[in-house]
Amino acid sequence: MPKVDDFTNTLDTLSHDFRGEMIGPEDARFDDARGVWNAMIDRRPALIARCKTVGDVQTAVRLAVDRDLPIAIRGGGHNVAGHAVCDGGVMIDLSLMRGVTVDASARVAKVEGGALWRDVDAATQAHGLATPGGLISDTGVAGLTLSGGIGWLRAQYGLSIDNLVAADVVAANGKLIHTSAVENPELLWALQGGGGNFGVVAGFEFALHPIGPEVMFAAPIYLVEGGPEPIRAWRDFLAKHGDKIGSLCEFSTAGGEDFPEEHWGKQVFTLACVYNGDAAEGETLLQPLRELGEMSADFSGRMNYCDVQQLFDTLMPAGDFRCYWKARYLTDLTDEMIDLAMANALAAPSDSSLSSLWNFGGATAKVPADATAFGDRSMGWMYSLDGVWTDPSDDDANIAWSREGWSSSERFGHHGRAYLNFPGHGEDNTALTRTSFGANYERLLQIKTKYDPKNRFRFNQNIAPEV
Repeated sequence: MPKVDDFTNTLDTLSHDFRGEMIGPEDARFDDARGVWNAMIDRRPALIARCKTVGDVQTAVRLAVDRDLPIAIRGGGHNVAGHAVCDGGVMIDLSLMRGVTVDASARVAKVEGGALWRDVDAATQAHGLATPGGLISDTGVAGLTLSGGIGWLRAQYGLSIDNLVAADVVAANGKLIHTSAVENPELLWALQGGGGNFGVVAGFEFALHPIGPEVMFAAPIYLVEGGPEPIRAWRDFLAKHGDKIGSLCEFSTAGGEDFPEEHWGKQVFTLACVYNGDAAEGETLLQPLRELGEMSADFSGRMNYCDVQQLFDTLMPAGDFRCYWKARYLTDLTDEMIDLAMANALAAPSDSSLSSLWNFGGATAKVPADATAFGDRSMGWMYSLDGVWTDPSDDDANIAWSREGWSSSERFGHHGRAYLNFPGHGEDNTALTRTSFGANYERLLQIKTKYDPKNRFRFNQNIAPEV
């Protein structure tokens, strides 16, 4: 593997004012710098280029191209497959680029490529505004957005990509390209769901919407052993009101002072909902979900929007757990699929694992299939299996649980499509990517070939360019 010193002459040729940090394997900071959120990922890049400016990003890309090395891009480092870091290539680390600027009158936020969702939420909520993000606040804006971005506000305002109005991209030739609806629009289209295939997104521009500061969060928790009726009632409730409710039914293991001691170690499900509108109105509307039988616990209440966005953070702190996640879209949520989800939850080998049923519809469903690279929006639901554990000796059992649950739900799937932010460890990459993009794949292939003909950006759900 090359040493940092081996890059010195090339770097001097390219730039004399790199403002960030070049970190190599012999640097004391290397192991911390190469670490990502999933503790299973253990890769050693030839060089980590920790950038402070867009110019730094351009220099790092040119350096990798000059040495014919692949490029991994670290935004938040939260991708379960560990796409942020590679062996033997250049890891472009954007973690020092977390600025967020809000134009409240125009309702637009400009976000640097290394920002986390908590950065965006804090800046936008200062103006009573928000854009759809994820469910965990230390997730990177870039990774979540580029493959779709499913969050609490999806019912009223769609996915993260539906609010992406412009971007600045450093392409494989090191040039900075601005893309919007009027400037290089095909690239913006590709970024709206096509993943990190097309370059390093150094900056995003998002449309903002009035939300908060207080929202209604409902989280009644029921025991799995009590049966599926609360889930079926929740499903039917969302069929009537899902245009303003972002929700998921999450299976987990009860434990700690928030639960009765007699329930510790038992499987429970939370009917978690955020009402995408007035908090008082939402409190009244969501009350029936808290009356579906005996609850194990109830975390419902009006809450600050930023607090809601951080509720799930403590479940999986960065670097603490080994993780393997898979997800697929469902055409509908049948009684049989609910029963299967309950059975899979009971079979989880780790008490830290989660599995979830997510609703769609509302604003998300109204976007035409060809309007974004993400594609078809006619799926009604999503099923995810999040294997989470700590002991390496348990790897096989936990990966098998996620994969078997994912495979067993195939008969309920929506044309074989999957959410590409939960790709396992990428082993299904080629077939899953083609299937998930569907009719949009060929258009994405042409754009990939134009902007990255040598596949420099391949640590993702990769679209290999035409040769």
